[in-house]
Amino acid sequence: MYVLGEQPAYADRLINRLQGIPAKLLEGLAPSAPPIEIKGSDDLTKDLPEQHLFIIESGLLHALVDERPLFYLHEGDLLGLRQGIELPLCRYRSDESIRLVPYARSAVFSHIHADEQRQELFTQYLIGQTALLSDALARLKQPEIHPTTGFQHFAAGEELIRQGDDADNVFIIIEGHAEAFVNGQKVGDVQRDEIFGAMAVFTQEKRSATVVATAACTVMLIPKDQFLSLMQNNPKIAHSLIESMARRIDLLNKEVTQLRMPLSA
Repeated sequence: MYVLGEQPAYADRLINRLQGIPAKLLEGLAPSAPPIEIKGSDDLTKDLPEQHLFIIESGLLHALVDERPLFYLHEGDLLGLRQGIELPLCRYRSDESIRLVPYARSAVFSHIHADEQRQELFTQYLIGQTALLSDALARLKQPEIHPTTGFQHFAAGEELIRQGDDADNVFIIIEGHAEAFVNGQKVGDVQRDEIFGAMAVFTQEKRSATVVATAACTVMLIPKDQFLSLMQNNPKIAHSLIESMARRIDLLNKEVTQLRMPLSA
């Protein structure tokens, strides 16, 4: 199971571990029928026999809770555990062909409970799935930067923002380097981990500069409203950003002063 959204490294390690558990749980137990292949389905549950569990042999399933995409299942995942429990409706959708191996639900649980090691593995599987969802919820609830727009990648020479455009986002360079230009003249560098594009968000004016990648860049986009809320709720971040802007303005002032100085004879 992969929860939609950005995953920390420890979540990836947990996911990789959980993927191998269902096959171990079913070792020594024969499938109840030949594999089932479904070309695509908007609601897979309606196409499957009840009182069965299924190992996904190939394909990808999107899980929607309250019609909102939440996570997806793929090869090695166990499908069908939600039966018989009053839970929010979860709809499984597949846009491609998916192949499932069926097992009788009662036989699976008898097989698991007949062996202490399988019982422990099953407990780890359930706890691990719960931990992934809990972690995703905790990160969504934290008053930190969680951009809904996500990450974008730019090749060297591509424009990250353009002078005169509307200011809908603030940006942070995660990897790479860029340069800022005003009316075609270079006015500064944008380094890794630097926030840029905030001035136009604060002033509610058009972009005052064009920023161009000088090397391949990975950039995080933070929507304007989310960024302004972040500034209100996190004074330390706001203070750090103001200091950074002040240093940049001071540097630009010095460069302008030097340009205006008369040339010596």
